[in-house]
Amino acid sequence: MATAFKNLSEYNPDSIPDASSCKFGIVVSEWNHEVTGALLEGVRSTLLKHGTKPENITVSYVPGSFELTQGARLLAKNRELDAIICLGCVIQGETPHFHYICQSVTQGITQLNLNYDLPFIFGVLTTLNRQQALDRAGGKHGNKGDEAAITAIKMAFLKRELEN
Repeated sequence: MATAFKNLSEYNPDSIPDASSCKFGIVVSEWNHEVTGALLEGVRSTLLKHGTKPENITVSYVPGSFELTQGARLLAKNRELDAIICLGCVIQGETPHFHYICQSVTQGITQLNLNYDLPFIFGVLTTLNRQQALDRAGGKHGNKGDEAAITAIKMAFLKRELEN
């Protein structure tokens, strides 16, 4: 559903499991930091709100969105986690670079989901301009970070449920 018709921060809190037993990794792109920093705050606050202990949240930074997949892979190999959230922001410019980065990151995160026994959450904004990104990072459309955190919790519990 298009973001214009849905607030990214709205959800039914009663439908979210208690995440106090979960460990989450977050990989954050430093590029467009004003946006990705706001996404990170959305993720953190939502995870904490649902019981995740601060010491069970690992945050790693990578230079740009293209590097999110490698950063997430390294976290998966080196930490015991229930899910990994990838946060980035790619804003369309005047060259085709936008399309290559968006496609690479999307395919990379999909590949991580297929190759690892671990949920990797796509929290990457792909917008036409800076204002659209800000609107989705705590602005008028809510915060994609909130949505990514809820997705991570739900996917971690789905994995647990199906493995037991």
